[in-house]
Amino acid sequence: MDGGFEVIELDLPAVVTTDLRLNEPRYVTLPSIMKAKKKPLDILTPVELGVDPAPRLKTLKVVEPAARKAGVRVPDVATLIDKLRNEAKVI
Repeated sequence: MDGGFEVIELDLPAVVTTDLRLNEPRYVTLPSIMKAKKKPLDILTPVELGVDPAPRLKTLKVVEPAARKAGVRVPDVATLIDKLRNEAKVI
């Protein structure tokens, strides 16, 4: 955190997010990449970790947004200003 540090204890599994400014990136060297390719990859399921993967959110409704109106071409700046002032009422 800005201006110091913070220690937090929590139960796993947990989701932790950070800011992009947390750390300068470290670039992996080619020998390290080659060593990593040789290591076995353990694949764990959520059940093995004691996590219930059932969805907790329910989608009630999905609505498509209204279609946008077609744009209008104006012949000059005066007409544009008139339409903005009288029809759109933005200026």
